[in-house]
Amino acid sequence: MVRARRLLALPAALALTATAAVAGAGAGAADEPGVVVADGVTQPVFGYDDAIRERVFITSPYDSDGDGVVDVIAVDIMRPAASDQGLKVPVIMDPSPYYSTLGRGNESELKLDQDGDGLLDRWPLFYDNYFVPRGYAIVLMDMIGTNNSTGCPTTGDVSDNLSPKVVVDWLNGRIPGVDANGDEVVADWHNGRTGLIGKSYDGTLANATAASGVDGLTTIVPISAISSWYDYTRSNGVVTRGNNYPSSLSNTVTNPARREHCRPVRDVLAATDGDETGDYTPFWQVRDYNPDAGKVKASVFVVHGLNDENVRPDQFSKWWYELAENDVPRKLWLTQTGHIDPFDFRRAEWVDELHRWFDYWLQDIDNGIMDEPIADVERAPDVWDEYNDWPVPGARETRLWLRPSTTTAGRLSVTPNRPSDPVLSFVDDPAQRETAMITNELAVQPSRLAYVSEPLTAPLHISGTPTVTLNASVSTTDTNLGAILVDYGPAVRVQRAGDGVVTGTVEDCWGETATWGGFAEDACYRQVAKRVAETEREVVTKGIVDAVNLNDYGTVTPLVPGRSYTMGFPLLPEDYVFPEGHRIGVIIVGSYRDYGSQTDPNRATITVDPLRTLIELPIVGGRPAAVAAGLR
Repeated sequence: MVRARRLLALPAALALTATAAVAGAGAGAADEPGVVVADGVTQPVFGYDDAIRERVFITSPYDSDGDGVVDVIAVDIMRPAASDQGLKVPVIMDPSPYYSTLGRGNESELKLDQDGDGLLDRWPLFYDNYFVPRGYAIVLMDMIGTNNSTGCPTTGDVSDNLSPKVVVDWLNGRIPGVDANGDEVVADWHNGRTGLIGKSYDGTLANATAASGVDGLTTIVPISAISSWYDYTRSNGVVTRGNNYPSSLSNTVTNPARREHCRPVRDVLAATDGDETGDYTPFWQVRDYNPDAGKVKASVFVVHGLNDENVRPDQFSKWWYELAENDVPRKLWLTQTGHIDPFDFRRAEWVDELHRWFDYWLQDIDNGIMDEPIADVERAPDVWDEYNDWPVPGARETRLWLRPSTTTAGRLSVTPNRPSDPVLSFVDDPAQRETAMITNELAVQPSRLAYVSEPLTAPLHISGTPTVTLNASVSTTDTNLGAILVDYGPAVRVQRAGDGVVTGTVEDCWGETATWGGFAEDACYRQVAKRVAETEREVVTKGIVDAVNLNDYGTVTPLVPGRSYTMGFPLLPEDYVFPEGHRIGVIIVGSYRDYGSQTDPNRATITVDPLRTLIELPIVGGRPAAVAAGLR
């Protein structure tokens, strides 16, 4: 395997000043012996092969497995040797349930103690290699019930959610921790600032901990993270991840040797998750962090894939909207890939940006990062735009009426429909696939309604969360409804397969190397490229709803067959520019199996009245921009 190493050597002038902070550091950094700052960022002046490695066990207040003994959380720590000589360092912590099961990163790295001395020799990801030489401590935390921590995973319950809070409390001297011999360990080397980072479940733990308002948590970097487990496993009342998902995930992350011990915990999860109705119950309330965004004291750097089919983008948007409402300092990267870490879709830029972010928030270095645009959005493969906020300033909810036709696809118009426009019906087909839904877009088909614009006369930019409203009646007491927003027109696009990336064979390196326990620990990873192709159409965004949950996801209200209802539901958030010459399509269906949802067995006939039947798009420039693009 070929390796391309990124050089990290200091200029000679800087190497000579490695014992004193230089101009450009904030007051906090200037007081810390040994920190060197140049060009607004910390420099790698501390050793890596002589870094201190330790494992600490912290007693939590939780008894997740109900065995009468409180759970103990294990953390592996790496920090500069100078932190035992007076250097106060901040913490970057990646809390995870995956260190002994699925692993972390594109190469599924696990924790490894090669020589059995109780200290890690393999440290997943590049954070330790890169940041320890720059004056940081790295903490890899085993979530309760996983790896070296005790208890059982509860998939978003309090013991999961607040595992990292326990560690933050220990770092700040509020609770005790011990080593493997039972001797007390204190973090007297800590500067009081902690940042949490992680992708998927790891980032979810960061969100949950921030929502607790714990003191000492300074920043979080949630990547493709969950903000509401209900919305992760449901979509507007429709179960989307199969039955008993919390129990299944708990089993996945539990060490195989402890799975039988944790079976009773999983049985409780399966019995109380409410799959039978899909309702929002107390089980899900504790697993929803959005209502507690007002407690967040940390800054937040959100990263998410707009085409993420695992943790869909409404997970970031609902959290982001709440953070904005509460004036939380924040930053956002949106990519056209799927469930992918920015290290694997924009590597060099990500390492630089993350470095500056942590230096600003954890080392008190005023490098200007908070004066820069808030949002980076990938517009085309590896083409990025910057904006001062998100949704993009100037985006306004704009009504486009779904104008019906009986002989061809309907049209989109800024002009309201007329009472004389035809009423249309279609029959829900639970077996219908997405490809059939969106192809032959101008044809009338029995299991969908299609509305397609004329070719656009100017680009049209949407930014935010679209919503669909249907004035409809149903022949049964229940049905699902789905809507798809489509861009019809050729373009080179990031593909959905493989989450939009392909891993190569050439490695590049992002930090220092050491050998521990006979194992070479490095930060060299395979380069990753976008998976692109020219295609004739693109599913821009989509959404589904269970019609019996139209007004309240916690209450089931059966439909009265034949009665007219106003059925409104959101699509997934999006930031997209429809090019000039392309056509915008809106497809209305019943069941939507390719969304991952449970299909409805009723095969209802759904009748749509044109009055009050529309889509609201968050168009940058609002209605005038829609008119300028030909949507009259």
